[in-house]
Amino acid sequence: MAESASRYGRVRDAKLARETILDAAEAAFAQHGFDGARIEAVARASGYNVSLLFQYFGDKLGLYAAVLQRADRQTSELQARVLASVLADETIASDAQRFRAFLETAVQAVFDYLVEHPRLLRILTWEMAEGWQTYSHIASQFPPDESDHQLEDLFKSAWRAGWLRSDFSALIQLTLVFQVCQSYLAFLPLYQVMLPGEDVFSERALSRAREHLVRLIVAGMLIDLPQQTNEERG
Repeated sequence: MAESASRYGRVRDAKLARETILDAAEAAFAQHGFDGARIEAVARASGYNVSLLFQYFGDKLGLYAAVLQRADRQTSELQARVLASVLADETIASDAQRFRAFLETAVQAVFDYLVEHPRLLRILTWEMAEGWQTYSHIASQFPPDESDHQLEDLFKSAWRAGWLRSDFSALIQLTLVFQVCQSYLAFLPLYQVMLPGEDVFSERALSRAREHLVRLIVAGMLIDLPQQTNEERG
């Protein structure tokens, strides 16, 4: 019994150490990018020594990959929650209003996720500025999600039904959703400079921006669909 408790304690401590290190690394990569972040600084911020970082993650690139893999798991969980009911219903692409509602929910979820994860937002902005050079070295560690094929089928069905403006890959279209939300949030400090009298960071301002982006993005993806009447909504 004592041995089992001791083993559980070691596993729990190791998990805590890994998460603490990943939190410190995420902060460093967000502030300085991959090239500018220093392993020694991550070790100091986490409270663990450099040798333990190397033991867990191998090297700086391995640590960076682990940070992004954690984020990838989180976004996959988000995607699963958003898409669960949609992908279970094979008829949704035949109903224009339900397909619109799905896209609106997806945009809202992406925007909210990025608001809640500002460090990931900055890391991805660094990557974009550097031409995704670092990510290209670890891209093979991020296999396609199982739902990707289902999404492609869903978007193809919506295209054949005449709802979508483009037959672009679902992956590209949904990545563009991510990029538009990312761009808006990354530019917030500039908007504040341009509009010094407004609070662009407030919860109310972000909610208003989210709704604007939902309308903008979904209108760009879909053809002009007839509006539902009150009877249809009821």
